[in-house]
Amino acid sequence: MAGREENRRLDTSGGSSLGHNPFGALGELGDLPSGPATPSAAEKAVKTSVRQQPNLNRGRVEIRRLTGGRGGKTVTAISGFVGIGLPEKERLAKQMQKACGCGGTVKDGVIEIQGDKREQVATLLSAAGFKPVMAGG
Repeated sequence: MAGREENRRLDTSGGSSLGHNPFGALGELGDLPSGPATPSAAEKAVKTSVRQQPNLNRGRVEIRRLTGGRGGKTVTAISGFVGIGLPEKERLAKQMQKACGCGGTVKDGVIEIQGDKREQVATLLSAAGFKPVMAGG
């Protein structure tokens, strides 16, 4: 039985070549570039200044405190986003969850955060360039 197992195994000692090496011709080209060119200091300054200035007028969003249909549990709902897609709403929801230390989700374009976190959510939305408005009771 031991002899049969040896016959089925492949030689991995490196003694035989496995075939054509697709990267073998690269050695003939000499020195290849190490990677993309590094941006100049001016390009870095432009990129960082654009990133640090959020769009200060991204629109009005409504922050509501809801309890209906949730077994008495309170939820903070944020709605009224204009011109922002689902991926960005999910990113905002994730940031709010981390900052508030609670769970949340995005349902039908409305961000829902567990608990009454209206003030914390309003601060995050202001920093993101939105104009938060407390709506309802």
